[in-house]
Amino acid sequence: MHPPAPPAPRRARDIGLGVGDLPTGTHNALTDVPGVRVGHTTLVSPPRVHSGVTAIVPAGVGPESPLPAGVFAGNGYGKLIGATQLAELGALETPVLLTSTLSAFRVADSLVGWLLERPEGARARSLNPVVGECNDGLLSDIRSRPVRDDHVRAALETASDGPVPEGCVGAGTGTVALGFKAGIGTSSRRVPVAGRQATLGVLVQANFGGTLRVGGRTVTPADVGLPAPAEQPEAGSCMVVAATDAPLDARQLTRLARRSVFALARSGGAYGHGSGDYGIAFGTRPTSSPSGPALAPDDTLFTAVLDAVEEAVLNALLTATTTTGPGGRTRHPLPSEALLALLGHPAHR
Repeated sequence: MHPPAPPAPRRARDIGLGVGDLPTGTHNALTDVPGVRVGHTTLVSPPRVHSGVTAIVPAGVGPESPLPAGVFAGNGYGKLIGATQLAELGALETPVLLTSTLSAFRVADSLVGWLLERPEGARARSLNPVVGECNDGLLSDIRSRPVRDDHVRAALETASDGPVPEGCVGAGTGTVALGFKAGIGTSSRRVPVAGRQATLGVLVQANFGGTLRVGGRTVTPADVGLPAPAEQPEAGSCMVVAATDAPLDARQLTRLARRSVFALARSGGAYGHGSGDYGIAFGTRPTSSPSGPALAPDDTLFTAVLDAVEEAVLNALLTATTTTGPGGRTRHPLPSEALLALLGHPAHR
């Protein structure tokens, strides 16, 4: 007889720690934005490899059908491939892929090959692959560069518009943040914009240093009954990708991208010297869309991205699983019951 399976990790909203007053979309995920899909390939071979790739795939995006986009570097110690053209032209030509630092260059090459084979890239003689990364070298053999072409293609081809797996999946398999095991987290908000409902969704690849803050209170591993990490605190990084169907232009999306990085401070992010903290924001309305002039984000849209990123970081920490990498280095996820007890919240069943 098999022992009962452990309970599935619970997200922040499941335990009464949702952030802000704005409503979420159906899945409380980036995929609540119409036309946006997410896929993961997860690579685990304990204790040596905990890595992977995550694909964010807007419908129809390509060099001849770009989407408006913006990018912001909170601290630029990173290898965000495609950032300069993204900033210069304000146009996203490919899906956005996330992975491990030393695998980013192989992933970019695979993304180019995949898109050239598709109708969206059939006539391309130039395109700008966008690939972000975090360093998962604490819990994975980063020098082995385990992500291959078939892994990238699997993430792209299996991308779905349904619920998004979080925690130790895809590009978050080996990441750590704020003293805890982290990974992928996501959240969304429904926002009234110009008389209609718009959706804003975010996805974070959390791997940054600092001291966790929940509801304004600092939370260390010791505060929730976990051993203090033996190694030096993490220095970075974090990738935040935001999407919206609100009619924003590249300049306005850059303002959203900037605030997505600001939001990490709410969670206790330290923006260290060695941290690559980047925000990318894109709109799902093509740059040639006849939907009328772009709107300036009001404070509600700014609030939405701040709240969604803060909640996505919490989701990444709560849904992760204990991971031991090379050399016995171990990180534990944020335990929900101990956190609620620390905060004086009633346990949610």
